[in-house]
Amino acid sequence: MSAHATPHTTRAEADSGMRWRLSFALLLGEWRAHPLRALVAVAAIAVGIALGFAIHLMNAAAFNEFSSAIKGLSGVADIQVRATEPLFDEAIYPRIAQHEGVAIASPILEIEASVPGHHSALKIIANDALRAGFLTPDLIGIAADGGMTEALADDAIFLSPAAEMWLKSTVGQPLTLQLGVDQLSLRVAGSLPQARAGQRIAVMDIGAAQWRFNQLGKLSRIDLKLRSGVDSAAFKAQLQQELEHSQPGRFRVSQPNDADQNSRNEGMSRAYRVNLTVLALVALFTGAFLVFSTQALAVIRRRSQFALLRVLGMERRHLIAQILLEGLSLGVIGAACGVAGGYGLAAAALHFMGGDLGAGLFSGVQPQIHFAPLAATVYFALGVAVAILGCAAPAFDAARAKPAVALKAGTEEAALAQLSRPWPALACIALAAALSQAPPVFELPLFGYLSIALLLIGTIALMPRLAALTFRYAHQRWERSIAGRASAPAILTLTLARLANASSQAGIALGGVLSSFSLMVAMAIMVASFRVSLDDWLRHVLPADLYISSTSAGNTAGLRPPEQAALAALPGVETVDFLRVTAVSLDPARPAVALMARHVDAAQPERSLAIIGSTVVPAADAPPPVWISEAMVDLYGMQLGQRIELPLNGQRHPFIVGGIWRDYAHPTGTIQMRLSDYRKLTGDQDASNAAIWLHAGTKTADTEAALKRLPFAAALDVSLPSDIRAMSMTVFDRSFAITYLLEAIAIVIGLFGVAATFSAQTLARAREFGMLRHVGLTRHQILAILAIEGGSLTALGILTGFVLGWFISLILVFVVNPQSFHWTMQLHLPWPLMASVAGLLLTAAALTALFAGRQALSGGPIRAVREDW
Repeated sequence: MSAHATPHTTRAEADSGMRWRLSFALLLGEWRAHPLRALVAVAAIAVGIALGFAIHLMNAAAFNEFSSAIKGLSGVADIQVRATEPLFDEAIYPRIAQHEGVAIASPILEIEASVPGHHSALKIIANDALRAGFLTPDLIGIAADGGMTEALADDAIFLSPAAEMWLKSTVGQPLTLQLGVDQLSLRVAGSLPQARAGQRIAVMDIGAAQWRFNQLGKLSRIDLKLRSGVDSAAFKAQLQQELEHSQPGRFRVSQPNDADQNSRNEGMSRAYRVNLTVLALVALFTGAFLVFSTQALAVIRRRSQFALLRVLGMERRHLIAQILLEGLSLGVIGAACGVAGGYGLAAAALHFMGGDLGAGLFSGVQPQIHFAPLAATVYFALGVAVAILGCAAPAFDAARAKPAVALKAGTEEAALAQLSRPWPALACIALAAALSQAPPVFELPLFGYLSIALLLIGTIALMPRLAALTFRYAHQRWERSIAGRASAPAILTLTLARLANASSQAGIALGGVLSSFSLMVAMAIMVASFRVSLDDWLRHVLPADLYISSTSAGNTAGLRPPEQAALAALPGVETVDFLRVTAVSLDPARPAVALMARHVDAAQPERSLAIIGSTVVPAADAPPPVWISEAMVDLYGMQLGQRIELPLNGQRHPFIVGGIWRDYAHPTGTIQMRLSDYRKLTGDQDASNAAIWLHAGTKTADTEAALKRLPFAAALDVSLPSDIRAMSMTVFDRSFAITYLLEAIAIVIGLFGVAATFSAQTLARAREFGMLRHVGLTRHQILAILAIEGGSLTALGILTGFVLGWFISLILVFVVNPQSFHWTMQLHLPWPLMASVAGLLLTAAALTALFAGRQALSGGPIRAVREDW
């Protein structure tokens, strides 16, 4: 013994060691007695953490790689000058290049080149190699023969390794691109070895690109390297002021990778990433209620055990610590497994589905998963916190119980009285209703998510009171119906009496069922509503008989006036509506807005657009009308009848907002204008696509055959409206594949939750079943009681879960979705899916109750009630 040790400290150390040994003995004993319950709780936490952490890793990897790829295209430039339109006149270049403080000015022309037979465009960056070498050395092509003159050749193009693999082209081979309906042949002269992995880009001389792609005198941007000592922020402000004074609203001066650039990058996918993360955490949220229900029922079952420990000297705080330790153990194991599983799941999903999980937001990048210690710590802590919160209420309830009362059987319902108070639950529901009307925060529906969480918590907390009212009413009606009958079914009478007088336990048993089923219903309604609304929208905006588009993506393919005339002259064609698509920038901090020009009847725009609400027809002397998508209202504050200005052909032109329409294709915003107005203001006579209406009686097959006989037929893709709808639905399903997976996981967790909850509740009632055996009930009769109880409780949980899920779906459809993606949709209920899941839950509950009942009855009636002797 140490010289400084005292009998008091030695006894304290001995007591502490004994308490720890007792805690671990109780913990391990509980796990050995009920391993399945512990495994289900751990699995629920692990699945929730794994999904959330995996989606976080994938989003971070894809977004960071996408941002790095964009940053790599800017090199070491200090300032960039762009226009509000995709292209601008190069006449401004000498003025900027000769500006005081500019050391090097590198002109850039960016082209999204159409590749025949491919549904993705090849990004071509055309530059002046002699100037770009100082600013963007990674974008200088390396010729196969090592010569420098190839970079200036008028037919030379240099491909990145990813582009070479995608196009299956090697050095020296010709590369065929599409220009209008014609083909343009270039020569692969070398490669871009410094391009990022997965980045499909090409480089060629700017003069050759302007000539080859009919863009003479056009630029996309100008990269500037400033002289030493020049303050970039001050230079940016000065140049912006000068350009705004000379050409108002035409140019944007920015610093590469500044706040506006980062905002544009985030704006393309932020809502998708955040909503996906929230959906992933649904499994964790369900796991929290599963932990609560299993822990609460376990505390009820061990109530006399804890009371005996109190009698033997265990203090309240030590008892609370013991129960919290059990929850902590579940949380630590589940969170650790979830973090490890999430890392593996992220790597597998990136390999098979890509960084955007099929949504097409991060095409052209090849992200790599990197373990994020900070994020892992956060998700680990989240899993542990969920487990501790799940067992906090049962722990404090067990500590409050009086040992003398708790040692007796039959006091379980009184122990749960604290959990059945209605006022906290009603307060949560009222607060949820108020928050559902709150505006978005940072353009995200944060209050909408909080409203859903509070609605779930409030309804689940209200379940004991709801179960009491429901089953007491049912019991009273049954008692009235059998009054005076000597042969009333005893089984049903006992079952209803039990449910009516043990409503708190019933409410806890319903928590896991309610949370999983309601969230599944809400997600199913949201996805089905979006899918049906999209299909209805496609039917509205695709009224023509045939649709003509290019066989390849990109902005170099299209229909010039001769091809447009040939289409209009086809036999059987009544009308051809041509569409021109481009983009304009209205805010430097947001992605560009889609500008679509087509024939729209200003008096009846609803014939071609999915108009929402009323419309405005401008007066004869007023500016021409445009029709904006819902996103323009949310993101730019535009309103019906408002006068706006749009940059076209280097000038700002006034327009009147004639209506607001629903557009599911462009969440960043769309502006529709009449094709005649667009051509008058810009002089651009080309078209991107065409819609063909046929004369009555004309067969589409005959028109398709006539189209194939056109000399440029090989460059056209002819589609029926039904084909476009089917393809769009396929893209929708691929984009929502991860949502379907999360929905399936919610169903599986719900089934496990039902099994674990009813199993724990049934095993906790072994003494009750023993007493029933003593008074004459047979094993089969008790099993029948359990089956009826399980079915009745689950039916109530399903009914309540459907109502709760419907309310949550209203928040998702009419609050979360519009605030996230800036479009509205109609509500649609997928009855077959919900009915199938409800049937699965009912079956699982009945079978679990029967199986657990057999276990509870296996010990015999005398052994079951011996603790009460």
